[in-house]
Formats: sequence, structure tokens, C-alpha cells
Amino acid sequence: MTNDHPAVRSKTNIPFYRDERILQIFAQVVSTVVIIGILIWAIINFFRAAEARNMTLTFGFLKDSAGFPISNPPIAYEPVMSTGRAFLVGLVNTLMVSGLGIVFAVILGTLIALARLSSNWLLSRIALIYIEFHRNIPLLVLLFIWYFVVFGMVPPVQESIIWPGPTFVNKRGVYLSWPRLTETGSIFMISIAIGLLLATIAYSMLRKRRKITGKETYYIPASLGLLIISFIVGWLLSGGTPFQIDSPYLDGFNYQGGLRLTPEFAGMFISLSMYTGAFIAEVIRGGIQAVDRGQIEAARAVGLSPLQVLSLVIMPQALRIIIPPMISQFLNLTKNSSLALAIGFQEVFSVGKIAINQAGRAVPVFAMIMITYLSLSLLTSFILNIYNRRIQFVLR
Repeated sequence: MTNDHPAVRSKTNIPFYRDERILQIFAQVVSTVVIIGILIWAIINFFRAAEARNMTLTFGFLKDSAGFPISNPPIAYEPVMSTGRAFLVGLVNTLMVSGLGIVFAVILGTLIALARLSSNWLLSRIALIYIEFHRNIPLLVLLFIWYFVVFGMVPPVQESIIWPGPTFVNKRGVYLSWPRLTETGSIFMISIAIGLLLATIAYSMLRKRRKITGKETYYIPASLGLLIISFIVGWLLSGGTPFQIDSPYLDGFNYQGGLRLTPEFAGMFISLSMYTGAFIAEVIRGGIQAVDRGQIEAARAVGLSPLQVLSLVIMPQALRIIIPPMISQFLNLTKNSSLALAIGFQEVFSVGKIAINQAGRAVPVFAMIMITYLSLSLLTSFILNIYNRRIQFVLR
């Protein structure tokens, strides 16, 4: 069979300089060469400019003594320690305020979203006012309100506000009662860790077996049972006292013991959580409203309670819509923690700025800061994208 048709002959006899496929490949190659050339030119010029200005681009300064204090460090730190250690302290502070902020923002955002969807007019309007207030005020202004206004009005140490716990609030921070591990507490923690591992394995294997066989495997009660058993075993092996409550007490002019939250940390944590919680509330509200109304009515028709409708019908479907924009909110919260510099909370950006003043290495320090935030963002996106893929519908 021969290609005698004129259209076929015209396609097979097209010159290479008029073939669209060849032209597209040529355009891609030229674009790639041009972009790589521009990057190489920019990098070479950058190093030449740095050399002309005697700017050192190495990271040897991280081994030198930091020479500056960090208030209430979460890990052991002294000014005589290295700059790398100081940077690690700042990183831990960033992880603490971001991690706790994400957890509290999700809880608060979920409650506000449910209140916004409530049939109670007053509750819905209060939630609406909260959302609009926080979404339309810059985070830096909200941070100043909490730190300079709210925490600026609390009494001095001798006149501390006492809350149940006991919890003491004064100008030097918030002092909480906190559990401390005893000498046998490590045995209890090891037992809990083993229990979590076994419960995770049992949950995964039994759930997979149920999908394959179609028979009930009771994977949730089994995994919970392993956790309870590990808790009891750890408690008994530790002598029944794996930890003790460490309560703060007044000693002279300040409180000792317990857990202290500095005004800087508390102000940053509260403002970040409440600000991001307002955006998360709108994300959750949009995801819930996207669920087909007919499925909700069908769930109610078969006798499910409002809580069962929410947990078994609405949220599993809404999560498929909520997770992608939720990732952006988590990333925004982590990056917004750099505003702590404005109130003196020494997270990674604040410590980096001090290190620049001490060592005069602006380029390496800013490179470390950018790599840190980039790594945190990519790790958060990676974890949540895995979960997002697991809950998506699979088309067959």
C-alpha cells in the first residue's frame, strides 16, 4: 500500500526547517541554553562582586563563639557557644511556635467554621465578625496588639493573675504547671513508643486485610487496645510514677518551676494562631458547603445523629477539598513566624540578623535562612500531599 494521497505526501515531504516538531524541539533547546547562560553569567558576576568587596562566602563563622544571649532558650545555650548552636536554638523556636500555631489554628479554625455554619443567628454572626476582623487586619498590627496592649496590661509578678492549674500570668510571662519525667519516666516513654509502633502496624495490616477479604477485622479497636496495653505496661514498669506535675511557685521576685511562656512567645503564638485560624475557618466552611446536600439529607434520613453526619459523611468528603488550600495556610503561618523579629522573639530570622551584625556574613546567613524556610515549606507540602493523595477518589 502506497501513500499516494496528496495530503499524505505533503506531510512526509515537509522540509525539516518547516516541521513543527523539529521547530518545537529547537525552541526548547535554545531557551534552555539561554536560561542556563543567564544563570551562569549572574553567578559569575555575583562571585566577582563579592570578591571585589572582600565578602567571605564560607560558613566557617558557625564554629566561632556567638557572643550574644538568647532569652529563655528551649535547648541548652550559652553566649560562649558557637554561632551554629545559636542558629539551632532559633530553629527550635521557629519549629515550636509554628508547630503549636498550626495545631491551635486548625482547632480554632474548625470551631469557627462550624459556628459560622450554625443555624444559631447570634453564634454565626460572632464567628463572622471574628473572621472579618482577623482577615482584614495585618498580622503585624495584630501582633503588636497582643504583645504591647494585652500583655502590657497584665500585672507585675507580685500581683500575678492566678488561673486554675495553677497558672500564673504576669509581665514576665505565663507560668504553667507541667508534667516532668521522673527517673523511671524513660521506661514509660519507651513502652508508649513501642505501643504506637505496634498499633500503627496493626491498623495498617488489619485495614488492608479487610479490604482484601471483605471481612470485619476491627482494626480500630485492635490498635486502640494495643495503645492501652502499652500504657498500662509502661505505667506498671515505671512503678506507677512515670512523671510528676511540676507547679510554679513564687521564690523571691520571680516564679520558679513549671513551664514558662515568655510574653514574646505567647504574643507570637496567639496572634499567629488566631490570624491563620480565620483563614482556615473559611477554607473549612467552603469545603463543607461543597458537599452535596443530598448526601447530608440521606444520612439524616437513615437516622444518623448530627455528630455522625459530620464525622462520617461531611468531613471525609470535605477533606478532599480542604487539604490543598490548607497546605498554603500552613506554609503562610510558618513563614509569617519571621515577624517575631518585631517583638524580640528570637526565632531563626531574628538570630540570623544578630549573627550578621556579629560576624558580618550577610550572604551566608541569608542563604541559611532561605534554605531553612524552603526546607520547612517543602517538608510540610510533602507530608500533606501524601495524605491528600491517599484520600482522593480513585477513578476506575
